[in-house]
This record gives sequence, C-alpha cells and structure tokens, in this order.
Amino acid sequence: MRVGRPFVGAGTRGEPMLPHLLICRLLFSNRSMNKPLTPKSYLRHLNHGLIQKLSDMLDPQDGWKKLAANIKKPTGEPKYSQLHIRRFESVIHMGKSPTTELLFDWGITNATVHDFVEILIQNHFLAAASLLLPDKVPLAIPPCSVAEFDNPIHESAHKPIRQVSSNEPAYYPDSSTEKETVLLVNSSTPPCPSHDCLETNLHNFSYYELMQRTGNFDERPVSAGGSKIGEGGFGVVYRGYINNRMVAVKKLTAALDQHNVSMGELKLQFSQEIKTLEKFQHENLVELLGFSNDGEHPCLVYAYMPNGSLLDRLACLDNTAPISWNTRCSIAQGTANGLKYLHENNHIHRDVKSANILLDGIFVPKVSDFGLTRASSHLAQTMLTEKIVGTTAYMAPEAMRGEITSKSDVFSFGIVLLEIITGLPPVDEHRDPQLLLDIKEEIEDEEMTIEDYIDKKMQDWDSVAIEKMYLTASQCLNEKKNKRPDIKKVYDSLQEISLVVS
Repeated sequence: MRVGRPFVGAGTRGEPMLPHLLICRLLFSNRSMNKPLTPKSYLRHLNHGLIQKLSDMLDPQDGWKKLAANIKKPTGEPKYSQLHIRRFESVIHMGKSPTTELLFDWGITNATVHDFVEILIQNHFLAAASLLLPDKVPLAIPPCSVAEFDNPIHESAHKPIRQVSSNEPAYYPDSSTEKETVLLVNSSTPPCPSHDCLETNLHNFSYYELMQRTGNFDERPVSAGGSKIGEGGFGVVYRGYINNRMVAVKKLTAALDQHNVSMGELKLQFSQEIKTLEKFQHENLVELLGFSNDGEHPCLVYAYMPNGSLLDRLACLDNTAPISWNTRCSIAQGTANGLKYLHENNHIHRDVKSANILLDGIFVPKVSDFGLTRASSHLAQTMLTEKIVGTTAYMAPEAMRGEITSKSDVFSFGIVLLEIITGLPPVDEHRDPQLLLDIKEEIEDEEMTIEDYIDKKMQDWDSVAIEKMYLTASQCLNEKKNKRPDIKKVYDSLQEISLVVS
C-alpha cells in the first residue's frame, strides 16, 4: 500500500497543499478592496465582508458543493475530488463556512472574479453573481413551480426547455447565447403543496401515542434499558411496541449538526418517504407501517429490523459476529433487486449507502430512506437540480454537478459492493487511501490486488467469486455514467455469483 502520501489540504490528488489555509487567509486579509471589482480581479483580493455575504448565500442547501464540482484545473480535469469536498464539509462541525474555505483554497491558484462569476451563472446562483459583477448577470430564469416537478418537460414562454439524454453530456446554460436551457428541477419542491396534505391509506399515529410506545422517546440506548436504536439520516430511531409488534419509530429532526437542512426541507422529505413507500412494496424495500405529523416532530413508523444496518454489521458493531461471504452475496443480490424494482418503476433513490440497507432477522436486505427519492418519466433522461444531495463518499461525479440519473444509484451501489468485499467503511481519515473508492485506482495501477483488501474476518470467502464481485463493482464505478451497467445487469451478475457460492 502507498505510504507517505497523507492528505494535507484540498489540492488535487498527489499535489501537496499547505498544511492549513493560514497563508491564503493572509493573502485575503492583507489586500484592500477600496477599488471596484473587475472581471480580472483575483478571488484572493475579496474582502471579508463580501466573502461573508457570498457564504450566507451559498452555504444553505450546500450550494457550494455544486460550485466545487464545476471548478476545473487548467487541464480541464475537476480540481476537487470527493475527498476534498468532504474536507470542506468537515469545517461545518467547527462552526465555519465551507464556502469561505472553498474560496480561500481556490483563490491561491490565481482564480479570478470572472472565473467565479462564470460558474455562479452557469449554476444559476444569480444573486451571488450580482454581488460581484452585476452588469454581467443575465435576467433570472423563472423558478420551477410545484406543477413542474413531476413533469420536467413543459412549455415556457421564454425559452424552449428540454431534458438531457443520458447519451449526451449535461448542457448548462450559456449566459451569452440563446441556446436551449435545461430545466433545473429544485429538489426541495414538495410532492404536494404541504406536508399536511397527505392523502394516504397508511396509519396516521398521534405523536402522543408514539411517545407512549417509545417510553417518551427514551434517549438511553436499548442496551441500557432505553429505547434509542440509532441516529442518522436526519433523525433519531427508537424501538417501540404497537399491538404487541416491535417497531422502529424514526423521529425526524433538523437539529443534527452534521446536516445543513431546515425543518421545512425535512418535512418535504417526510412527505416524499410516505409517498414512495405507500406506492411501492417489495421484499427488498423497508416496510412503512405509518406516520405521525401532528406533533413537535414528524415521525415515521417502520417494521423493526433486528440486525440493524449493513454498515454496522460489516463493522461488527456491538461485538456482533462477522457476516459470512455467502450471506454478503445474498445481501448484495437482494439490495440490487430492491434498486432494480425502484428503477423499473422509474424512481431514483439518490442516497444508496450501507447505512440505508437494513437487515431483518435472517439478513434479508431492505433498502431504506426514501426522502430524497425522485420520480422520472424516463430513466434514460437526466434531470438537474439546484440542490446537491446525497452522501459525499458515495456520490457519482455527475451527482456532484446536480444531475439526477439512475446511473448515480449504480455508482453508489458500487461503493457498497466494495464495502461488502472489504468490510471497510466508505471513508476513514486515518486510512490510506482515505476514500474506499480509491482502492480501485490502486488495483488498476497494480500497486495492490483485491485480495489484499478482502475482509479476513470472513471464513468462507471464495477468490473467484470475490474477483467477479469486484469486477461488477469496478464497472459500477466508471466515472462516465454511460459506461456503467444498468441495475438489471448488476443484479444478473450478482445472481450468478450467488448461485456459485450457495
């Protein structure tokens, strides 16, 4: 394994950066901005007041991530990888602004205000662009209405609007021309005008009843006699009993420090989860039993999953036994089957990860967390969103640019397959490489082999089956989405592996 290559900043892979951003901060702070900005002004000359205003606009809804994904090196390659974006994201825990950190880092490369404004305009951050070069900002494109969400191809009185075919590169509007404009679907648009408008056959519990069933949402872990099962995915999960049946109650909250999300957005995700899981039932999708929306927090009630998440079981959390290779193959196939069902019904999950794969009493996998799921009339087409969502360590390159496509689910599932083979988490700052995705590069460079990474806690692994699953994972992780297999082909490959090991 490569050694002596610690990540020391947000530079490109293999490029050493400053151990911290002190010098570039000094470059910013030592310049006076009494002079008016011009397109040729350097980003590092922006004053702190202006940077703060830009951060206030771009920090909400993770707008800075979309900018980072569009910043290029002089060679035309992306400047920032997923690992770099995670580094910027980590400053949120320290009460800092990721937009500010991004601008400080980009600024030391002699990036100009013109470079910045161009990317802002391309991504429709017009208010932010107006702060810098107001004369260069075109008239704003009318925002999408609620009715436009489920019908992304519609007539416009201003310009023709089209979707992007998966067989062509994403087209971003050019401010200097009258070319066609891709519809930007705002992912925070509700599936109905209000979360209170839910029309569903699912059981509507009262918040008070769920409090009773969970010991007043007892925050002590179950092992200590409380009700708390876990935390994550914008909420806390509690164990409860309803009609003598054990259930999992997820209390949604916008107060988790690691998520930059408002309560309004949370309630929209709540509505989307209910809308999706009422419509779709499948052996490999989690079962939603009901919900509550009359209390302080919206709540979702699911069938209880005794074996928790795939992420926790691969890590042998709470000293649970390692999952056998045979069982892992079955979990991989079942998960692919659940995603295949979603895609066949023209839905894209958008947050596929091992933490969202739950395991029942006999380790049958259940895909969960559908708050970010989006419907698409044709999976062969790509939608665009102004809000970047998902979990960075699993996100496909195009998802970082705001594209919504089923092939992004395939990419994320490729990371899950690597987790299944290696037993390693998707990211670990104390590991080299830090991103699990990067072991693919090491293997392709023949520095390592997949056998070097096999989870040795398994006693029954088969080298031929491992190689086949890794090949499938590698195909899923192709940077070009059109070269990835669809989920049906992935499922078929995993089914062949399961037949061999069973």
